[in-house]
Amino acid sequence: MLSKRIIPCLDVRDGKLTKGVKFKGNVDIGDPVEMAAFYYEEGADELVFYDITASYERRDIMIETVRKVAERIFIPFSVGGGLRTVEDMRLVLLAGAEKVSINSSAIRDPGLITKGAAAFGSQAIVLGMDVKKVPPSEKIPSGYEMVIDGGRTFTGLDALAWAREGERLGAGEICLNSIDADGTQKGYELRLTELVATSVNIPVIASGGAGAIEHVHEVFTDGKADAALIASITHYGTHTIREIKSYLHEKGIKVRMTW
Repeated sequence: MLSKRIIPCLDVRDGKLTKGVKFKGNVDIGDPVEMAAFYYEEGADELVFYDITASYERRDIMIETVRKVAERIFIPFSVGGGLRTVEDMRLVLLAGAEKVSINSSAIRDPGLITKGAAAFGSQAIVLGMDVKKVPPSEKIPSGYEMVIDGGRTFTGLDALAWAREGERLGAGEICLNSIDADGTQKGYELRLTELVATSVNIPVIASGGAGAIEHVHEVFTDGKADAALIASITHYGTHTIREIKSYLHEKGIKVRMTW
């Protein structure tokens, strides 16, 4: 059985680490490069580095920041936000990232998933999914709709159908974020996570809502996730990664305990 991964999420706006609630009211809370180094030393399994304004404002990722992160940490990290072409992906990977995460651009151009996988391998392509709960309908039978542009644009796409399509097109992993749970610290969206995790054959990273160690345990057991994205729970010092991993280990969840 593969170890479950704990992955801090570094949302960046204008070169600074930021954390909002449901994508609104973002406040700057630090330097992403320093925070990345801190989490590496703390025992994070991977990092997700995401420019939360790049997709919406059509700004390119700051490659320099990616390079600085790559110089400081020696665990895998993915980069997302504003990646619209294979060349954009190439620049990020050459700067030191192991994976790229595509979200809005993949919905606008699904072929980008396939092109990226062909160029760099499926293991380097993460399909980012921002999902909102909606009333089930003929168009959205799962009751979960894909939303893009940092939560601003509803797409009319069913999230479950898109997850399966993303896998078919060549994505090697899914990062599944519940906008409803994002930043609330009230727990992951377990039904959504289990629904997607049991419908695809690629790893699913659960994102949005972790506020207590128990929430991380729940998303691995009830939510069937392969990895858990965390932010508020550790950014503000509520818990350390070591504490989270020790708790999971005691509960019988396989995690990497040496670093």
